[in-house]
Amino acid sequence: MQLTPVIAIHMTAALGALVTGPIALWARKGTAQRPRLHRAFGYAWVTLMLATAISALFIRDFSLPNIAGYTPIHLLVPVTLFGLFGAFWFLAKKNIAGHRKTMQNLYFQACIGAGVFTLLPSRYLGQLVWGQWLGLT
Repeated sequence: MQLTPVIAIHMTAALGALVTGPIALWARKGTAQRPRLHRAFGYAWVTLMLATAISALFIRDFSLPNIAGYTPIHLLVPVTLFGLFGAFWFLAKKNIAGHRKTMQNLYFQACIGAGVFTLLPSRYLGQLVWGQWLGLT
């Protein structure tokens, strides 16, 4: 596998979401809440997560256990899309606690969880980081 434009888009969006997510979550915590910062980084994070999920549909791997090139990590695509929809549904219903919990769960599952999975030595990004960049494999 090599770095194709789709993989580059996917990685860029995923890394952007990994960085912007904590800012969006932090901006509404504690006594000094920052609604403008929260909203700006929240919309940026949602956009990046949509780009990540949609671009993932065009990345297929036939070497791992798969169905038509879709591997188990692709299950995060519907999780992400339904999670984003649910978070905005909670927001529309003025259920801020539900919105917050959904966004926090989505960040940890789709950003942190998927990030750890993609860094496994058998995955493309894992080979790039551990093998080519750090020379550990």
